[in-house]
Amino acid sequence: MKPLADLIRPQKLTDFIGQNHLVGRNKPIRLAIRQNQIHSMIFWGPPGCGKTTLARIIANEIDAQFHHLSAVSAGKADVKKVIEQARSLLGQNQRTILFLDEIHRFNKAQQDFLLPFVEDGTIIFIGATTENPSFSVISPLLSRTQVFVLESLSTNDLEKIIIHGAKELKVRVGKIAQEFLIEFSNGDARQALNLLETTANLYQKINVENLKNALQSKHLRYDRVGDEHYNTISAFIKSMRASNADAAIYYLARMVESGEDPLFIARRMVIFASEDIGLAQPTALVVANEVFKSCEVIGYPECAINLAHGVAYLARAKKDRSAYNALRAAQADVNKHGNLPIPMNLRNASTKLMKNLGYGKDYEAYTNKDLLPKKLKGKKYLK
Repeated sequence: MKPLADLIRPQKLTDFIGQNHLVGRNKPIRLAIRQNQIHSMIFWGPPGCGKTTLARIIANEIDAQFHHLSAVSAGKADVKKVIEQARSLLGQNQRTILFLDEIHRFNKAQQDFLLPFVEDGTIIFIGATTENPSFSVISPLLSRTQVFVLESLSTNDLEKIIIHGAKELKVRVGKIAQEFLIEFSNGDARQALNLLETTANLYQKINVENLKNALQSKHLRYDRVGDEHYNTISAFIKSMRASNADAAIYYLARMVESGEDPLFIARRMVIFASEDIGLAQPTALVVANEVFKSCEVIGYPECAINLAHGVAYLARAKKDRSAYNALRAAQADVNKHGNLPIPMNLRNASTKLMKNLGYGKDYEAYTNKDLLPKKLKGKKYLK
């Protein structure tokens, strides 16, 4: 049997709830559908805000073939199969929408593969992501798509969706239970519907006590390869960055109790020690590495103590991103300018010819002179 979220998924734009800034009267997506001018786009928004549903509705409204792939499990071969089908349908004046969920999980080569088919109109591409596409989607693909930002669903939107779900399940949801579901879901319709459905299946009666009991199922709220996994690790990192040890330990506890791989947590802590603490407290990297080793050797449940020790230390440490920022700025110059000629005095004169050409000439081991390529003279990365 289909999950409740799928059972009540709207098929028409008139039934869609939320995102009025995109689908309301005279708003861009509604106008594009009305004018039959659908082009490739990317939906960026939090979990459960309607990205998949809206993509399906667009396909229905313009009578296009709809292919739904997830970048978590799909590869180049899956995309190629959709492209081949789309080509054959083009001859029949039938358009194809390729909806790629979690586009940020596709690597550069996989995203590159999409480019010519998006550009020549073989497919209408709709990507969905919970992460900033500026960082997770390659520039050429971004330039060929329009990015639409979707928002978390409002209390009013969630109320309508919960009422619809309750009607489908033939259960009554009182005002207090409804408020609990809305608060729990945090703008995510899927979370609200999943909890509603689980509670209805277990208890038939929907009240706060039964909702809380249904929540004891850890798998309902935390999927180690899904959205909640990324939301929680994001909150964990950001709490340490803000030097909020209490919040960081709380998010650590959520991951530990959900059975998250301790090495995954520790690995992020090692990265954090250099990225966010860096030169302010170099011993942070030593501590983070020792926590990682402890997790390797000890494992759960005891290594959770090592993780908490490390998290408290990293959260309270002074922060300095200068080394990280310097690396990113230097990488930007490398990508912009390519391999600029290295100053002659820094080149290694390993043969007589190279020495005659001036390699290594005037080299000084200890000098205050600028050692960057000529085009970057005076550039400061580490500030």
